[in-house]
Amino acid sequence: MSRKLLTVIDYGMGNLHSVAKALEHVAPDTRIEVTGDQHRIAEADHILLPGVGAIRDCMAEIRRQGVDTVVADAIASGKPFLGICVGMQALMAHSHENNGIDCLGHFDGEVRRFREGAVDDKGLPMKVPHMGWNTVDLKIDHPLLHGIESGDRFYFVHSYCVDAHPEYTAASCTYDATFAAMIYRDNIFASQFHPEKSFPAGLTLLKNFVNWDGQR
Repeated sequence: MSRKLLTVIDYGMGNLHSVAKALEHVAPDTRIEVTGDQHRIAEADHILLPGVGAIRDCMAEIRRQGVDTVVADAIASGKPFLGICVGMQALMAHSHENNGIDCLGHFDGEVRRFREGAVDDKGLPMKVPHMGWNTVDLKIDHPLLHGIESGDRFYFVHSYCVDAHPEYTAASCTYDATFAAMIYRDNIFASQFHPEKSFPAGLTLLKNFVNWDGQR
């Protein structure tokens, strides 16, 4: 019996090495491939869309390389699909970053910048980007959240965030305002934080993803 194939989409804008290594660690019996080959991605059992940097550059490469079509086909196929960081933001309808960018539109919502000049309850400045460990508040029961609890900590690095719409928010986080830390719909799941940097809870999420069949 052939091993399950998980592809990490390579369009030149993701933290590919660390994501692949984390997946290999939690799923030693799964083939992990970092690839931009559309045929190989289509053959995969599980598909992951990473992303770092400015959304303008990410969306430009996604469209130039046909990744928008690859993602749409993967989602339509019902295969388990995971977006990470800017890979999550790219799934939204629109981002306010770079004077406004239309994204892939798989979720109806916007990506906004954190407010400048905010202070915490001790009067200390809340710097942008939001960088470091923060807790999340789970909103649903989901196969990717098995073994994860509200209050668990994850590692964030971002200046922009997704508005927390209840209909698709799997977990929220608060940094000045409350935003969506994880989103979901059907066979799609995505996280604003970096699970590959969020041991132990982040690795639990990645392991759950490898074992997920795309159903709730």
